[in-house]
Amino acid sequence: MAPFEFKCFDLSNLQLHQEGIMRFLMGVLGLLWVGCQGPQKKEAPSTVQEKEVIESLPPIQKKIILFFGNSITAGYQLDMNQAFPAIIQHKIDSLGLSYQVINAGLSGETTASGKNRIDWVLRTVPDIFILELGANDGLRGLPLRETPKNLQVIIDKVKSINPEVKIIITGMEVPPNLGESYTRQFRNIFSTLAKNNAAALIPFLLIDVAGKPTLNLADGIHPTPEGHLLIAELVWETLLPLLELN
Repeated sequence: MAPFEFKCFDLSNLQLHQEGIMRFLMGVLGLLWVGCQGPQKKEAPSTVQEKEVIESLPPIQKKIILFFGNSITAGYQLDMNQAFPAIIQHKIDSLGLSYQVINAGLSGETTASGKNRIDWVLRTVPDIFILELGANDGLRGLPLRETPKNLQVIIDKVKSINPEVKIIITGMEVPPNLGESYTRQFRNIFSTLAKNNAAALIPFLLIDVAGKPTLNLADGIHPTPEGHLLIAELVWETLLPLLELN
């Protein structure tokens, strides 16, 4: 590198104050230092391109587990995170699985109102669909000829938007005061529906909870947080084999 030449600058004629001279000299030294460093190292183009590619990739899409039901699914009078679908999400997260649980429970839902609501819910396409409806039909003593038809329409609509969807049907029971014939007919709805649609079946969702005062609210129907923990365990046993664990 050629030496820096000062002959173009006559400091004796500049009549600069001492402070100004010092600033000038410091600036010259700075130029010399930058020149000695050579050109600044630039990031390799391949590295820049890799970063751009990574940043442009879409986020990993989680598979959807959709719970479609009534007040049991909705977690009646509880915080949403105490309802059994939220507990299922915690179990999934603890295993590091790429699934998102959606709770589409609605208190008071019958199979007829569920049939009318399903199109709106299916704006999100499920990979696994858990159907928890029918209890309100039975508790109201509704004629049961329409209940299986409504549930089948719901299932058909789910399959129409995702033919590969995995389905779990949760069965319920009704009080014996409705009569043995009604009780038996109601129970058979869910097993028949599961068989006809190659769906997994949970015969009675509240098997460990129903009739136990400590696990239900004061109405004797809706589970407490402790009750929901037991429901989550029951559902998990059926759901886990359907999940992709790798």
